[in-house]
Amino acid sequence: MSTRFSLLIAVSTIVLALTGCNSVSQSSGMDSYGPKPYLPEPQKSLLPIVNIAPAKGWPVDATPIPAAGLKVQAFATGLEHPRWLYVLPNGAVLVAETDAPYKPDDSKGIQGKVMKLVMKRAGSSHSSANRISLLRDVDGDGLADQKTIFLQDLNSPFGMALVGNMLYVATTDSLMRFSYPKGASKITTKGIKVLDLPGGTLNHHWTKNVIANPAGTKLYITVGSNSNVAENGFNKEVGRALIMEFDITSGKARTFATGLRNPNGMDWQPQSGALWTVVNERDELGNDLVPDYMTSVKDGAFYGWPYSYYGHHVDMRVKPQNPELVARAIKPDYALGNHTASLGLAFYAAELMPQYRGGALIGQHGSWNRKPHSGYKVIFVPFQNGQPSGKPQDVLTGFLSDKGDAFGRPVGVAVDSSGAILVADDVGGKIWRVSPTK
Repeated sequence: MSTRFSLLIAVSTIVLALTGCNSVSQSSGMDSYGPKPYLPEPQKSLLPIVNIAPAKGWPVDATPIPAAGLKVQAFATGLEHPRWLYVLPNGAVLVAETDAPYKPDDSKGIQGKVMKLVMKRAGSSHSSANRISLLRDVDGDGLADQKTIFLQDLNSPFGMALVGNMLYVATTDSLMRFSYPKGASKITTKGIKVLDLPGGTLNHHWTKNVIANPAGTKLYITVGSNSNVAENGFNKEVGRALIMEFDITSGKARTFATGLRNPNGMDWQPQSGALWTVVNERDELGNDLVPDYMTSVKDGAFYGWPYSYYGHHVDMRVKPQNPELVARAIKPDYALGNHTASLGLAFYAAELMPQYRGGALIGQHGSWNRKPHSGYKVIFVPFQNGQPSGKPQDVLTGFLSDKGDAFGRPVGVAVDSSGAILVADDVGGKIWRVSPTK
């Protein structure tokens, strides 16, 4: 028996053992939502909690379950791991069909092999399509009639932002700029790299998002950490776990906010005008730590990672500590549940569904390391006067079967030109559209 085969058997045995033998949370999970989440004492264990929802895909004619008064339909199907959405001014929808790039240093050792198997079972770690497709609903029936390849041969693309006639695309290692002819169904001209982003052969959190400010003068770019809690060394975290600000005119970038383990979705809150983001927090402290969160992003602020979480709760695993930074750490505005993998964020500013106006829609990709599972849904958080003002409400559920298999996993959320909600489902290979029943 080869050494490699023996290793794979050992890793598979570990994964199966972990999946079946971890403790189960006694919490309902709802106490980990809101401005003041319950934060129990950290739980220490020899091995991390692993509870994978195996990716199965949707049965024929099955759909997620919308909230009362809403309906859901498959806006587009047959997509290859659709992760992120962007609605163009003409109503066409761009979708990034993408997955993790080749990053061999992120799967070294037993823990790395385990994580690779975990991600594969959860529906990731396939070859990336590396393209952006364009979808059009020509006849207005809520279904995409046209699908074209808009951009291809990109390096794990994710975020997109149109400024004037220039489309910016955040790939896993660079910010690219493409000339966009108004109304075009395809871009054939070569893009220009305007900014290098942290990538490389480790590249633990590989997704990079980008959003433009309302004036169209600056871009904001998310960069996730290269580890869980800096266990790969602080030298691997240079330029990571932060949001950058890029000045379009000068071409210069600066750090805007730090201590954000893995920020993804960003949007401008319509009442306050503030930039908000959702962030995936750290793992391996038990079923009930640490809640993911959304927060307003303040210029120059530090949000704790890796030294502390939720303000001044020190993570004793991190060596050396940094008490001065911990003292500066800002507590996030609103918790989004433990290990929910909250990724998508879109504030609702349309008229079609007034019950959601001004609040935040959040795509929760779902846990792989909590018992019972958490996330696997799209939620809504109401806002008043620019701040969260109530409990989360389910918008779209039913992504898990009764047996705990994943039919799909929601990621990016967007609001289309009619006011309907679009949801990228990477495991299901679909874009779901949510609208009123009447």
